[in-house]
Amino acid sequence: MEVQSVQAIAFSSLTTNTIPAEFIRPEKEQPALTTFRGPAPEIPTVDLCDPDQGNLVRLIANASKEWGIFQVVNHGIPSDVISNLQAVGKQFFELPQEEKEAYAKPCGAQSVEGYGNKLQKDPDGKKAWVDHLFHRTWPPSVVNYRFWPKNPPSYREANEVYANYVREVADKLFTCLSLGLGLRGDALKEASGGEEMEFMMKINYYPPCPQPDLTLGVVAHTDFSALTLLVPNEVPGLQVLKDDRWIDAKYIPNALIVHIGDQIEIMSNGKYRSVLHRSTVNKEKARMSWPVFLEPPAEFVVGPVPELVNEENPPKYKPKKFKDYAFCKLNKLPQ
Repeated sequence: MEVQSVQAIAFSSLTTNTIPAEFIRPEKEQPALTTFRGPAPEIPTVDLCDPDQGNLVRLIANASKEWGIFQVVNHGIPSDVISNLQAVGKQFFELPQEEKEAYAKPCGAQSVEGYGNKLQKDPDGKKAWVDHLFHRTWPPSVVNYRFWPKNPPSYREANEVYANYVREVADKLFTCLSLGLGLRGDALKEASGGEEMEFMMKINYYPPCPQPDLTLGVVAHTDFSALTLLVPNEVPGLQVLKDDRWIDAKYIPNALIVHIGDQIEIMSNGKYRSVLHRSTVNKEKARMSWPVFLEPPAEFVVGPVPELVNEENPPKYKPKKFKDYAFCKLNKLPQ
C-alpha cells in the first residue's frame, strides 16, 4: 500500500516555500493566531523519587485534576534507554520511502498499527503535518512484529528494553492515581484491564515545514487511552489548552510527559480530566515524539469505578467496550 508521506511533501515544499492547501488550518486553529504569548503557568513537574509517598500522591492527583497532564523526572528509565529508543526511531524515518512502506498500515485494517499518516476523520478534508508508526509493545500475546522495523537492526531490542521500564513507571503512576481518589492502589490498573492492558507505541515524525504558523502536526484532541507516557525530542511543539489558552510545554531533557486519557477520566467519574492538547511544527527541524498509549483490551468494558459513584455523584459516563469507544472517537460519532 502506497503512503503519500508528509516527509515527501515537506521535501517538495522546500522549492516552493509553501504548503498544500489541505494542510492549512482554519484561522481559529492556526498556531500563529492562537498560541498564548504572555506569561503562563508551567505544566506541573513531579519527582517520581519523592520519598514522601503522601506528597507524591497529592502532587500527581492535583495535576491530574487541574491540568490532565504533568511531567515526571527521576522516573527510573536510564537516559541511554531513552536515547536508544529515539535513535532507532529516527533512523527508521530516515530510511528510503519504499523501505518504510513495507510497514504500511493495511488498507481497511481495524487496528491503527503500521506506518502511515491518516488517523481520525477530518470533516473538512484537512491533513496534519505528520507521519507516524504504530505497534503494540505489551503484552506479548498482542505484539505483532510485522509492524516492527527490521532496520535498524537494534530497533526491536531498544523498544523491548524501553517497554519493560515503561511498565514499571506505569504501575507507580496507576498506584498514585488510585490512592489520590481514595481507592486501593491497584484499582485503576485493574479497571483498565490489569495485566492484559495493552501498550501501544506510536512514533510521530513532524518534518520541517516552510509555513509552520499555518498548520498543525496533530490537531487538538484528547487521548482515548487510559494513560499516555510520552518522550519528545528536543524540538518543542506540544501545546496544552489551559484556561482557554494554548500554552507551550517546556522541554525537560529525559523527562516523561504523562497525559491523562479519556478512560481514566471515565473511571474517575470526571475527577481526573483528559487533557486537550495539540502539536505544532518547526520551520528548520524535524520534531519527533514517542508516546506509549496504555489501553484496555478491545473487549474490556470501562466505566466509572463503583466506589466513586453514589447519589451525590451519579455516573457521568456509561460503561462501554474499549473498541466501541475507540471506533466512535476515530469516526467522530457520539459516545
